[in-house]
Amino acid sequence: MREQVRAGHFIDRVAFAAKTAQAGAGEDLGAMPEWDLSDLYPAPDSPEVKKDLARAAEWAKSFEDNHKGKLAGLIKGGEDTGLYDVIAEYEKLDELFGRLWSYAGLLHATDVSDTAKSKFYGDVSEKLTAAGVHLLFFTLELNRLPDNALDAVMSKPPLDHYKPWLEDVRMEKPYQLDDELERLFHEKSVTGRGAWNRLFDETISGLTFNVDGAEMPIEPTLNKLQDSDGKVRKAAALALGETFAKHTRTFALVTNTLAKDKEISDRWRGFEDIADSRHLANRVEREVVDALVKSVEDAYPRLSHRYYKIKAKWFGGDQLDYWDRNAPLPDVPQRHFRWSEAQDTVLDAYGAFSPLMADVAKKFFDNGWIDAPTRSGKSPGAFAHPTVPSAHPYVLLNFQGKARDVMTLAHELGHGVHQVLAGRQGALMAPTPLTLAETASVFGEMLTFKSLLAEAREPRERKAMLAAKIEDMLNTVVRQIAFYQFERKVHTERKEGELTAEKLGELWMSVQGNSLGPAIRFGEGYETFWCYIPHFIHSPFYVYAYAFGDCLVNSLYAIYEKASDGFVEKYFDMLKAGGTKHHSELLAPFGLDARDPAFWSMGLKVVENLIGELEAIEASA
Repeated sequence: MREQVRAGHFIDRVAFAAKTAQAGAGEDLGAMPEWDLSDLYPAPDSPEVKKDLARAAEWAKSFEDNHKGKLAGLIKGGEDTGLYDVIAEYEKLDELFGRLWSYAGLLHATDVSDTAKSKFYGDVSEKLTAAGVHLLFFTLELNRLPDNALDAVMSKPPLDHYKPWLEDVRMEKPYQLDDELERLFHEKSVTGRGAWNRLFDETISGLTFNVDGAEMPIEPTLNKLQDSDGKVRKAAALALGETFAKHTRTFALVTNTLAKDKEISDRWRGFEDIADSRHLANRVEREVVDALVKSVEDAYPRLSHRYYKIKAKWFGGDQLDYWDRNAPLPDVPQRHFRWSEAQDTVLDAYGAFSPLMADVAKKFFDNGWIDAPTRSGKSPGAFAHPTVPSAHPYVLLNFQGKARDVMTLAHELGHGVHQVLAGRQGALMAPTPLTLAETASVFGEMLTFKSLLAEAREPRERKAMLAAKIEDMLNTVVRQIAFYQFERKVHTERKEGELTAEKLGELWMSVQGNSLGPAIRFGEGYETFWCYIPHFIHSPFYVYAYAFGDCLVNSLYAIYEKASDGFVEKYFDMLKAGGTKHHSELLAPFGLDARDPAFWSMGLKVVENLIGELEAIEASA
């Protein structure tokens, strides 16, 4: 059962790793929606939950009893005599498991400090993990079927429906272990990786930070790094560093344990490179990712180094303190958005591209599929979770009324639209590899940005908007590749022994200096900022997917602006495909190829051009 349908793996946490929503504390944001999870289950103690948990356990056991050891007999003589029906049953089981896991995970995200919700989440995870033991045999046995026998039947109806999924399963074949080892890995995940993930989440959400005498949780504190008052930004940065420093031993232990856990798993499964398991999950070749990383790293001087040098001059010096990196421009009024304005802004931008896109997105607002307010204990950041095709996705935000919050809304709704459209592929084939999962989200952001930019009439306002967009793109491309390089350093060095918190800080600072450039001044405390980024914990090497998606969308949007005829139809065909096609197949209708270095250059050139436009505004002022 594929990773993306699990409630513990939410598609996004962009507020931590890429785009931190800005502070709006004390401002009137208007009425904001909160989740209605009753489309999944009425309540955690409802009879429906109890019934489905029991049903999942019983059904999984009977599935194993009925089908284990019998799959080879279903494809004899070049004909399918029942394999389609068995896969269809497995898909229904996946749907049931996914619904339960999604409900428990989403409920937990509403308040990770609530012990009852945490217990429910833990109990459901344990019960489904135990039930899932009975399903482990299925993909393992599928991959023991002779290739020629499976090839002979999977292109014929009705089994051809599942051909993309079967091909995906077969890609895992070289890295699968025998049944008993797979069972051991599966059962120990609850007390292993899953437990350490939960410890990280609950620790981060429970931290408080003293900012000028006010104690606050992490989300509002991070938001203050984009306050218009430099003293507030500095106070927040120092508070973050001070609190992180008190807890780095815990975060170092979590990081070391999970890195070692991954090394053990990779070694047993035979992965050559520390990131190969992620590349396999993303269905992307290592060479493609290496080309992306090299292209971005080579562009550091033309992108981040160049931009932060310009921004430092706006702030009256040759360098910016690290807490001023994402600061709003001086002497530029910051537009404040009420929730209703944010909704209208995104829906109008989506609707100008396609009424279908706006119609799908509007359902999220109308039906309680968004949880927007910032609350104590609520999971920080933002994400979109697909749940299961028989239900619908849910979006979590921490909306605080600034322009980047609107961009985050556009981003997560892009995920949501993608997940709705891909849902028709069914539980096994709707999930999209992470590299392509960012496509619709970043495209939605671009649509919204272009819409807002078109409304800007004064050069000062246009300058501020361009600067904000450039910073978002640097955070999405440059920062994420730097994060990927940090992870590579951590996992490589962990093979030689445990890393101290100080060593982790050294590795962090080495990639920060290289990626951000000489115009950023790092102060004491910043060496601890590695510890709060959840991607490193929840999904190692996830981060390059942001850069992949951003460069891909930049290239797509350039094509859309030059020749929009037929683009919308091709775009929606790409989203509807879900996980049924490789990235090369999905990009081919647009004339794009991720294996071509020019592909990455085209995407990075978009960022360069925006910096050039900003410089032109500055020169004409």
